[in-house]
Amino acid sequence: MRNNNITGIQGIDTRALTRHLRNFGAQMGIISCVDNDPYSLLSKVRAHPGISAFDFVKEVTTKENYTWNEGVWKLPVSLEARKPGSAEAKDLRPSDLKKVVVYDFGVKLNILRHLYSSGFEVTVVPAHTRAEAVLEMDPDGVLLSNGPGDPETVTYAIETVRKLIGRKPVFGICLGHQILGLAMGGRTYKLKFGHHGGNHPVKDLTTGKVEITSQNHNYCVDIKSLGDRVRLTHSNLNDGTEEGMAHVELPVFSVQHHPEAGPGPNDSTHLFQRFRDLMTNGKL
Repeated sequence: MRNNNITGIQGIDTRALTRHLRNFGAQMGIISCVDNDPYSLLSKVRAHPGISAFDFVKEVTTKENYTWNEGVWKLPVSLEARKPGSAEAKDLRPSDLKKVVVYDFGVKLNILRHLYSSGFEVTVVPAHTRAEAVLEMDPDGVLLSNGPGDPETVTYAIETVRKLIGRKPVFGICLGHQILGLAMGGRTYKLKFGHHGGNHPVKDLTTGKVEITSQNHNYCVDIKSLGDRVRLTHSNLNDGTEEGMAHVELPVFSVQHHPEAGPGPNDSTHLFQRFRDLMTNGKL
């Protein structure tokens, strides 16, 4: 850890820390190897404005457009199947490819792998890309990726997505789900306890099935704030929070959890096929 400049801590009462977080919710923290005065550190962390004051998306998004040509890794991993254009790779993909543009708000690569394996021609664009530029590419659909931070800080993306709604089928994942909710005029709120880990039970209200999901977020869409424009599609069985939505008229849907997992459960990977079906049928 020292050789790789990684910070570690030891000697803390983890049970006391767990009880504190249980009672008071997610907290700001500070670690220092320079300032050893706890009162000084406490004053510094209290003076910090918090993550809602920063747009972290602009720090992690791609700088330029690129295409993606790698499928989902299988076990045992076949190196041949992962080579773009190989005979084995072609056999794994549908013949009728769909064009999708992915807005990179901090996209997980396994999202791109699942899109490729599901039969998409994948183009990734920076988070600040104008809606007009994407429409000129004439994709069959647009995916809004996951990413860090408070969705309300990504104002340019909210405005862009507002222009895309109704023009192309849209699928949002995690932060993309939150940005979509804000673009449609809804609200988001910060959870007292963020959802993190790979074992969250979510009920898909479309199929009636319970899926074990991978999650990593601190904010949630208040779907009720969108009125009768959308319907609830997924519900978190741990705390009852809203996990997914679909527009009642337009080809638009999104989920708060991570269907691509990687690592994690694969129960929700069928949502990428649902995205393809949305392009073909125009509705879920």
